[in-house]
Amino acid sequence: MFLRQITDPSLAQNAYLIGCQRSGEAIVIDPERDLDRYFAVAAENGFKLTAVAETHIHADYLSGARELVERHGAIAYLSEEGGPDWQFEWAKGNPKARFLKDGDTFKVGNIEFKALLTAGHTPEHLSFLVTDLGGGADEPVALLSGDFLFVGDVGRPDLLESAAGQAGVMEPSARTLYKSLRRTKKLPQHVQILPAHGAGSACGKALGAVPVSVLGYERRFNGALREALHGTEDDFVKDILSGQPEPPRYFARMKRDNKTGPALLPDGKLPQPRRIGAGDLAEWIEAPCRAVLDLRSDRKAFMMRHLKDSIFAPLAGGKLPVSAGSYVEEKTRLLLVVESESQLEEAVRQPVRIGLDEVEAWIPAVEATHAHEWTSTIPRILTSELSAALAEDPGALVLDVRGADEFVAGHVEGAVNIAYTRLGARLGDLPDRRPVYVHCGSGLRASMAVSYLAAKGIDVVHVDGNFGEIGACALPAS
Repeated sequence: MFLRQITDPSLAQNAYLIGCQRSGEAIVIDPERDLDRYFAVAAENGFKLTAVAETHIHADYLSGARELVERHGAIAYLSEEGGPDWQFEWAKGNPKARFLKDGDTFKVGNIEFKALLTAGHTPEHLSFLVTDLGGGADEPVALLSGDFLFVGDVGRPDLLESAAGQAGVMEPSARTLYKSLRRTKKLPQHVQILPAHGAGSACGKALGAVPVSVLGYERRFNGALREALHGTEDDFVKDILSGQPEPPRYFARMKRDNKTGPALLPDGKLPQPRRIGAGDLAEWIEAPCRAVLDLRSDRKAFMMRHLKDSIFAPLAGGKLPVSAGSYVEEKTRLLLVVESESQLEEAVRQPVRIGLDEVEAWIPAVEATHAHEWTSTIPRILTSELSAALAEDPGALVLDVRGADEFVAGHVEGAVNIAYTRLGARLGDLPDRRPVYVHCGSGLRASMAVSYLAAKGIDVVHVDGNFGEIGACALPAS
């Protein structure tokens, strides 16, 4: 058996390519839309990619399963659990689709996959036990655990409510997750845990940076799993629902599109944006249905000079998807401001993975920032200077774009708290006061937030630096 984890660092997302070395067939589990990476790994190792499986309807990226089925003839193995509202609608009636219930099995070559209903993160969620029959095994070697069980954490059960807007399902989902986790008691200690996400994903609150684990280890040291196995249901529900990060706005759109079917990429290829110059900026700046994404790493340089109304979405560190996904509407035509042409391929892939397909143009940052008639600035102060600034302007508003739990632990007196990923949905909640001083824990989240607010015409100041340096105007936890 061949197994390869293929990771997207920007979304902390893992797909898995598993091949049978005797038959030469391979399957990919939980792929993203840009399929060339999976085909390359398959070809390099002598496999033909013949199948695809999904653990669930994803919220954080668009799946490549439909693309594999309809363009490449792969067989899709999909959940039929969860009830009528949780079906892969795009695959119904497709002769290449196979629908699975709890306990169903299928093979790729001499490798057996057994579906386990592991609901809670979503109602239809399946995990897959993998057994290498061709290697003589009669017990599973691994569990493809999707968003059910991570290294150091378990899947969050609140997204249907917090991201998709389904009121009242958070607590029942947590109770379902508790019961699903207790099913793992029957699995062997040696089973490898192959999760769909790692540290940095918004699909959990304590995901580990170790790429894979073993069930016996997780039983001992994964706090959430340990509580599900040995604690009470009520305590588990209380703990798992506390402290979850606020999801980006685009999660609801991903749920919708992965259910009905992501759009196929034109000719199965990524967009090829054209190179523009300063003379072409008139068609982009302040134009309807268009957005400029500034992908530079240096937030101080962005505040000093950037194209008017551009969104700060650093390519480095995986912030492009969360920034663009929180602040850019679907079907918006995109201009990318990049530090160098070598960044362009990755800069195109990341928006496409979250359904922002109209990546039409790019321009080097050095050229864009010297087109002075089209540039703007955003005032910036350090966190240590905030108290003095507020003393001079007592009518100003402080906007804290950290998470709710961070805010409760300590905040600036009188501050409004809206997580940076939720600003697009809550602009109307901002009091009509100017200027707005925007801070977070380090300055990074605030830098993205102020770019969005400035593009909306709001008078903002970026408060950059460590929250602990704010000083006298910060209140401790009550």
